[in-house]
Amino acid sequence: MTTTEHSPADPALDPLRLARERFLSGRPLPDGVPDEVVAAWRRARFFGVPHDLREPSADPVRPVESALLEAARAVLDRIAPALGPGRSVLVLTDERLRVLWTAGGVAGLDPWPDLSERVVGHNSAALALRTGRRAEVHGPEHYLDRWQDVSAVSVPVRAAWTGQALGTVTVASELCAGCPPHPGAPLAEAAAAAVEAELLARARPPERILLDAYLRAARGPDAAVVALDGLSRLVSAAAQRMLAPESLDALERTAVAVRHQEMPAEAVVPEGAGCTARITPVRRDGTVIGIVAALEPLRDPPPRAPRPAVALVGCSVAWRHAVGRAVELARSREPLLLTGERGTGKTALARELLGGRAARVADAAENGELDRALAELAEGRPLLLRHAERLAQSGVAALNSLLDAHPEAPLLVTYTPGTPPGPCLQRLLDTLAARSVTLPALRERPEDIRELLTALAPRPAAGSPPLTWALDALRALERYPWPGNVTELAHVVRALAEHRRASGPVRRAELPDPVRDGPAVRPLSPMEHAERTTILEALRRHGGNKARTAAALGIGRATLYRKLRGYRS
Repeated sequence: MTTTEHSPADPALDPLRLARERFLSGRPLPDGVPDEVVAAWRRARFFGVPHDLREPSADPVRPVESALLEAARAVLDRIAPALGPGRSVLVLTDERLRVLWTAGGVAGLDPWPDLSERVVGHNSAALALRTGRRAEVHGPEHYLDRWQDVSAVSVPVRAAWTGQALGTVTVASELCAGCPPHPGAPLAEAAAAAVEAELLARARPPERILLDAYLRAARGPDAAVVALDGLSRLVSAAAQRMLAPESLDALERTAVAVRHQEMPAEAVVPEGAGCTARITPVRRDGTVIGIVAALEPLRDPPPRAPRPAVALVGCSVAWRHAVGRAVELARSREPLLLTGERGTGKTALARELLGGRAARVADAAENGELDRALAELAEGRPLLLRHAERLAQSGVAALNSLLDAHPEAPLLVTYTPGTPPGPCLQRLLDTLAARSVTLPALRERPEDIRELLTALAPRPAAGSPPLTWALDALRALERYPWPGNVTELAHVVRALAEHRRASGPVRRAELPDPVRDGPAVRPLSPMEHAERTTILEALRRHGGNKARTAAALGIGRATLYRKLRGYRS
């Protein structure tokens, strides 16, 4: 289907067709176009999706085994005859919107192997997965030319024991008159419900028992109940509003301890949580398989404790050692150098080290500001100088002269290694080397990520639940190497907090593609471990620049890329 020949099934969509054509040609849009449709078109353009796409660029890698497909196939085979010949298509996707199964057919509507927005732009399956509810997309709401005369309705398929979206069921047809609602909506909802029932019937007995215990305890809209077994989380809406992420993590640790030790369960929510928890073990054949926690708000909840500064968050040995060393050196008013990759938190830590002192903050690239800042530093005012690697030759010379005259000046400098420094800058670094601290990259302290997630998430609005994380999402976040370090993690958390529409804990499927997919891991030999350590150290010295790293190691850039890929394959 293309934009050159359209069915007149619904003239009400003609203004939207005109708006789409104006969007594609770069002209201003008329009033009245739904914001969510315009946002979807813009995402497709950002992803580089061609609106006149004819063929898939490549078939997606489908899962070798799919529990969803295995459970759904028999159900959908029974439902497919209800489509009618040549009228509709029934489609099943997984949580990444890869098409697992199709039935039926519509003239001109060929099956498509991947329905993610990054591949085909706006469509009902992607919308249903993002919003967590039934979604319809009609005609010109689609981004692709080929779907301008198509109407589709999609329903998410969820695992009953976790609430996680496992995929979608879609019914697509020729553009329907008077839509919405799509005439295939009842069929799509019935198919999704039947697949969910089949999944529940196939669930492991412990999962079904935990779900039954949760449902018994969570009767009523105001019941604040959590069920956990160390693998799955079932959290009622009232509990989401009440529990902070650290409280939920504490309950999960209790569930694991109870399962492994079969010890009596005690309420373990942290002080300041604002609620108490009554914990009931869930048993199967006499063995504890999980817990159900019923929450009760305190009558006089304690005031919410202030959040720790992100720059100080972390319990890993590498981070605590670096922060402890920086705090110790900052006790005197002598110069201090903080180095590390971009995004590791050098500036944030420097601000914390300054405390309440009336310090000046200057960027090394701004020469006019730097001159004034150095003059004040000479008079004794503390200075935080950011990005020393950007200093011009004159600025480096002025700073070296100042330190020669005032070796105990209250100066904090941040430096990101990159290109080899010139002689003048190298002299400055050598001067500060005795009082320098290197901050570790986030990939070197993955155990700090859970604590950082809590500190980085914006405070929720009154009555809104805090951002929480499912186990599969946490594991993906901890496996990802984070080339942009804490800054990159903060962007991911902020984007989810601001733009997420689904409820409940953040699932792995909601994470950005690179984070969600993550690097594959294989065991490394002792020689590979040594080689990998050398390469990572060189990358850190050169600020992550692979060309300079390869040159410093005496190998070709292609060789460096091949070795880095080999560590992940």
